[in-house]
Amino acid sequence: MSFASILIQLLNGLAAASSLFLVSAGLSLIFGVTRIVNFAHGSLYMLGLYIAYSLIEMLGRTPLGFWGGVVLAALAVGLVGIVIETAVLRRIYRAPELFQLLATFAIVLVIKDAALFAWGPEDLVGPRAPGLGGAVEILGKRIPVYDLLLIAIGPLVLAIMHLLLRRTRWGALVRAATQDREMVGALGVDQAKLFTSVFFVGAVLAGLGGALQIPREPANLDLDLSVIADAFVVTVVGGLGSLGGALLAAVLIGVAKAFCIGLGFSKLTLVAEFVIMGVVLVARPYGLLGKPQAVARTAGEAPPPLSPPRWQFPVGWIAVLAVIPLLTDQYVSVVLIDIACFALFAVSLHFIMGPAGMVSFGHAAYFGLGAYAGAVLFKKAGLPMEAALLLAPFCAGLFAVVYGWFCVRLSGVYLAMLTLAFAQISWSIVFQWDALTGGSNGMVGIWPAAWLADKGVYYYVALGLCGAGIAVLWRVLFSPFGYVLRAGRDSPLRAEAIGIDVRGFQWAAFVLAGTCAGLAGAVFAFSKGSISPSVVSIGQSTDGLVMVLLGGVDTLVGPVVGAAVFTWLRDALARETDFWRAGLGLVILLIVLLFPQGLVGGLKALYARWRAA
Repeated sequence: MSFASILIQLLNGLAAASSLFLVSAGLSLIFGVTRIVNFAHGSLYMLGLYIAYSLIEMLGRTPLGFWGGVVLAALAVGLVGIVIETAVLRRIYRAPELFQLLATFAIVLVIKDAALFAWGPEDLVGPRAPGLGGAVEILGKRIPVYDLLLIAIGPLVLAIMHLLLRRTRWGALVRAATQDREMVGALGVDQAKLFTSVFFVGAVLAGLGGALQIPREPANLDLDLSVIADAFVVTVVGGLGSLGGALLAAVLIGVAKAFCIGLGFSKLTLVAEFVIMGVVLVARPYGLLGKPQAVARTAGEAPPPLSPPRWQFPVGWIAVLAVIPLLTDQYVSVVLIDIACFALFAVSLHFIMGPAGMVSFGHAAYFGLGAYAGAVLFKKAGLPMEAALLLAPFCAGLFAVVYGWFCVRLSGVYLAMLTLAFAQISWSIVFQWDALTGGSNGMVGIWPAAWLADKGVYYYVALGLCGAGIAVLWRVLFSPFGYVLRAGRDSPLRAEAIGIDVRGFQWAAFVLAGTCAGLAGAVFAFSKGSISPSVVSIGQSTDGLVMVLLGGVDTLVGPVVGAAVFTWLRDALARETDFWRAGLGLVILLIVLLFPQGLVGGLKALYARWRAA
């Protein structure tokens, strides 16, 4: 590659990094002060694109119309951020942080369908920037003028934010809250107004990042989750709360992806940023310019102890589930199979989230790898369906052995993001390995054996396998192994002081959870008869988180209830309306506001109050 080509690829990478920095800077700023991992930040970016498109069309494709539309779109998104913070998040700041995450995911669903209603399902291609639609020649190579402008905008915004944070009273309060927000509140600062202002600025940055992309990419409904994944990576690689780190990470990732394309390795662009994140987090757990998070001065309440369910509970539900298919049609059996698979998936995620204290944003890796392992063993290796179904979970467990070895060395958000990195690496493998996995088309013809062809019969097999997986996980929780996990979660230093290998036990728990998730995925694959890369996607991992949090992470049966409610609601709403996501999101928001400890935890609290009264 010539020097001119290297320079052009570098400039392309810097242009892409500029917009990525804007959305990541907003995410980092919001997290630094509020400690909320805002899943809806990608939706704000998406809104920036859509609103900019409409405003430019309304104001005219003139320089004033274009740049006025970009600025007004960013401010409009900032106002949306204020509404989100005051109407939803302000009400749940005292709730566990994971439930705040659940609320922001519900907002993602609502915004997606609001955009669908307002702009329709088609991609919207925006205009070029007036006067900047040409290209300039550098060493015989041409690069768009607009890209050069974007390269300058990123450092300019960083300089403005630096001045705001260093030279204003608001900036001093933001920096103080980032270090110790409890002390800021104790000094009499109105935290509510501070949080709202920070959310506004973060939303404006996200909206600006989206609006500036209107000449470079179309506005579409898939931007929210794809952008939030990129923003998470940049924020974590740079260091949570560090704007300089966000710019450095955006440049590193943008340039790396540009060179992957320039060198002819375009397929690596899907995984390059996640490989970079994995390497950085293993070498420097707090990111390039990040610092260890300050320990809160107020001691949090210990999680309530888990209690095993009475034998009447599982026996009663097994009896009910065994009778339902006899009284209903085949469609109900299909839905119940889905619920059984997702219940095991959610329980396996809860196993490492609750008792082990390891939050995972990428648990779909093992669900999807189990599904693909069963399909490959059946279709490519020629194994009988029964053998493929039983061996698939162990294939997923092997990946969990490798991934878990790295993941258990981190904690908190950094651990969650490393699990996301491994999940995206797994997704890129199944998405691009056409010869083995069918690539983006997936695999078809993955049907059960002849004696399981009837959905009613397969339902009982699925119920038995998934029920057995749940029983094993629950049994392990109340064994010495499970008590050691909880000791490592609640007091790792004391556990290590008495000779417990905390990481070793967490690693074993990670592998067990991955194996059970792989079993759920294999059962799901043979139920559907086909699979696609979506079973390994960020959306699937997010669904698992929602199921666990919806039911209640501090309860044993919460994940099962959450999986059943989420799966049933999604299916029922999808059959009734095209805007089912908004309905599902509003239901989730209502549950979060009414039961901040999840459905099961909230109902238990209500029952306890009723008994006390």
